Amino acid sequence: MQIIPLRQNDRIQLKKPHPCGGNIFLILRVGSDVRIKCETCGRDMTLDRLKLEKSIRRTLNSSSIDT
Repeated sequence: MQIIPLRQNDRIQLKKPHPCGGNIFLILRVGSDVRIKCETCGRDMTLDRLKLEKSIRRTLNSSSIDT
């Protein structure tokens, strides 16, 4: 399994949406646990890195996000 490079302030799209309906998240902290924040409702959560890597659909650049 290849490790996905994650950096602070990257935006990611997950396969399953958050209960609020959003699926775009901002990475706040990276380590063995990754802290992410929902772009829609602002809720932040901490997930295990391996679990998060399996649920990432794609990483987004700031210019590719529809506003």
